[in-house]
Amino acid sequence: MIEKSLLKQSQKKWLILSHAFNMDGRAASQTITDKIPFLLKAGIDLHVLSAITGIQDQRFPHKQLIAWGPSAFRFDFRHWVSNRYGRGLIYKLLTPLVSIVLAPIIAIEKWILGYSSQWSWSLPAYFYGYSLIRKDKVNLIYTTAGAWSAHLAGLWLKRVTGLPWLAEIHDPMVIRSSLEDEGLIKPKNRDARMRYWLEAQICKYADVAWWFTDGAMHYARLRNPNLDGPNNAQSMMVIPGANPPLVNQAKHAYSNTLNICHFGSLAEDRTLSQILDVLPSFFQKNPEAQEVIKIHAYGSQLDSFSKRCIQKFNLEKNVLSHGRLEKDPKTGLSGREQIAIKMMEADVLILLHGTTPWCAEYIPSKFYEYLWIPRPIWGLTYANLQLNRLLEDSGSYISNSTDPISIQAQLERIWVNWKNQKLVEPTFKPISVEDAVQQILNKAFGSS
Repeated sequence: MIEKSLLKQSQKKWLILSHAFNMDGRAASQTITDKIPFLLKAGIDLHVLSAITGIQDQRFPHKQLIAWGPSAFRFDFRHWVSNRYGRGLIYKLLTPLVSIVLAPIIAIEKWILGYSSQWSWSLPAYFYGYSLIRKDKVNLIYTTAGAWSAHLAGLWLKRVTGLPWLAEIHDPMVIRSSLEDEGLIKPKNRDARMRYWLEAQICKYADVAWWFTDGAMHYARLRNPNLDGPNNAQSMMVIPGANPPLVNQAKHAYSNTLNICHFGSLAEDRTLSQILDVLPSFFQKNPEAQEVIKIHAYGSQLDSFSKRCIQKFNLEKNVLSHGRLEKDPKTGLSGREQIAIKMMEADVLILLHGTTPWCAEYIPSKFYEYLWIPRPIWGLTYANLQLNRLLEDSGSYISNSTDPISIQAQLERIWVNWKNQKLVEPTFKPISVEDAVQQILNKAFGSS
């Protein structure tokens, strides 16, 4: 129960700053766009500012702003062309041309500033947001990321106008170097140093700030002991949840192949190689599995470590990369809808957590989508008690992502269960976005 409200009940004209708003399949987009129906239901009057990378929303004023820096413009332009013309001839002609023209200016930008590409979106977001505030169209600022440029613009607007500011921290802003590192020392890298400074500003000037995991909020509080002070941000942990899938016409059926599927981005610190490394010894013990096991990757290209394993162990027949699914003009299904169907048809859903220290501070957003899918999860996790507890509560397969023995043991278990057509029956309790929105509204306006 909230004893008193932090905001006035009349402060329901919200300005949402979100660089990635309405980008199909992007976690940074889904975090905010999935909340929109519930904010509207609560009587919130919305104005949204985003980059040009997503689809313009027609339910409320939604202004898509072109970033002012060359590297951000190049990034945004690629997605704009893809949304408008697809990834055919026009995309292949225009995007390399723009990259060539902008390359010298981007080099200068990085040499002078050294920030990540989307930093400059904060400039048009600030000026356009300020004009809306001057016209009395908004009386509250809500920033969410994704790109930290949204928070920077929100900070500027807060300092100039004094309006209430809600800050949603999508990913940890300070990346720790080890499990022992608490992130207290200011980084040397310029972009990291900017994020370190910006986190401190959020904790000082925001009215409400929230993180998505216990670990992220714990380390933010260590770095910013002023949090929850009388004149500083009031903090909380909000599990973002996910909406149920948009389609429900697919069902799982056992076949002559064991289909283990990963959905989402891959990188060198979140890689299928953790599984691929154990396949040779697993196949030696279970030779019949070599023709049967198929590992599918949806949503991105394979990372370099996975490619190296495939080549080294001759796993071309076992690993199938499907890339990013875009809207299908024949069926009309969005990439997100197609992914939901593939999830429902999978035998097992892979949840890759990573092996870096900041795993203690984040839970892959894909996990909350998985909770709506009646298929077992195989979680490869690292140093995150909260995630392990959630997986255990849902009856999942769990491996330590840094322990090959643990990984192979769960693969053996999945293999035996699949052969007997007795893969674990998940006991998922989906976490809804509506619950997250209600928690935010209760914190801001109080509850009875």
